[in-house]
Amino acid sequence: MAGIKKNTQYYKFSMYGFLKNLRFFDAFFILYLVEKGLPYTQIGILYAVREIVINVLEVPSGFAADVYGRKNALLGSFLAYIASFIIFYFSGSFAWFLGAFVFFGIGDAFRSGTHKAMIMDYLRMNHWEQNKIAYYGHTRSWSQMGSAISSLIAGFIVFYKGNYGNVFLYSIIPYLINLVNIFTYPKELNYTKRPESKERKIDVKSTFKSLYTVMKHKNVLRILNTAALHSAYLKAVKDYIQLLMLNVVVLVPLFIGYENKQRNGVLIGIFYFVIYLLTSRASRMAHGIASRFNTNLALITLLIGFGFGTLSGVFNLLDFRVLALVFFAGIYMVENLRMPILTGYITDHVPNDILASVISAQALLKTIMTAGIAVVFGFLADSFNIGVAFVTVSFILIALSVLFTVLFKKEVTKTSSN
Repeated sequence: MAGIKKNTQYYKFSMYGFLKNLRFFDAFFILYLVEKGLPYTQIGILYAVREIVINVLEVPSGFAADVYGRKNALLGSFLAYIASFIIFYFSGSFAWFLGAFVFFGIGDAFRSGTHKAMIMDYLRMNHWEQNKIAYYGHTRSWSQMGSAISSLIAGFIVFYKGNYGNVFLYSIIPYLINLVNIFTYPKELNYTKRPESKERKIDVKSTFKSLYTVMKHKNVLRILNTAALHSAYLKAVKDYIQLLMLNVVVLVPLFIGYENKQRNGVLIGIFYFVIYLLTSRASRMAHGIASRFNTNLALITLLIGFGFGTLSGVFNLLDFRVLALVFFAGIYMVENLRMPILTGYITDHVPNDILASVISAQALLKTIMTAGIAVVFGFLADSFNIGVAFVTVSFILIALSVLFTVLFKKEVTKTSSN
């Protein structure tokens, strides 16, 4: 990261991502829900409810972060997460899980976009904007490293405790530590300044006016839509990788003498560890790839991600278990390559003082898409199987992406000619 000093704040940003992703339940989330007797359709509904909560709060939370303080928004977010972990641990019915997903959605809404905006504001204050892809890519790589370590720890928790529920309680510990980490961020990052103003805070009216002006630009909308679609796809289907992992676990000649849940726990933890090491590397590679290739990376990587999903479904149907898992892991790789690049694209087109609001608008698009994909995927998985769900959903998204790209180009050509 030439030109950027790895100072105390750099390590605080990195620690934030690392601790945030020490969610020990992630590696066993859908297995836990299935174990509690929930069918895939109900799981899809729960995911959709979480996205609806995020949907309702997404843009207001972005305004709240920009107007009332980004640190304050993050602190509230982590308190909501901790409440959800406690409810998940005690949940035994659909109604209880519904409450847990609501609190989780509140946490997601107040977190999404806020920390990215703080990083970009920090880079602007230090005149490091030209390195934003590299800087964000490196800090994000620590998030993926946190997921890798989390998976290993979670695997051994399940191995020694013999159940999935305890991982929710253990997840509270890193989140409490992160509350302290966020609290130590410099006060300058709580609010931003408009270049033309000496005022520390910005008001709701001026924030909304600036957001409306920026969002009228078709290029901004196109970038937001492209960024949101792949993220929504992965968020809606990512936990189903655990079912593919179970299919591969039976082929691994390790820990044979242990009970199934213990064996599944440690091997799934190892699988996730490897995947997240690769995604951490992908985030660090983003700057190099973005600077080397001038092609439409947003669209190309979008189609590659959906293509990996289609192939994962096909190989699942053909009972090629390892290949199905490998291509599913490819979706994770693509997402973590895309995020730093597209975040850089967005900041190139958006004023920094409303960045949290704009990224929240992007997250709003993502939540709408995620809710729809989650319900459709869950229904198809229940009606047919996981393979059919992957092939159908992925192929539809490929077709829609190509269609929207063609229509957008026609609209831009028509506008230019007028």
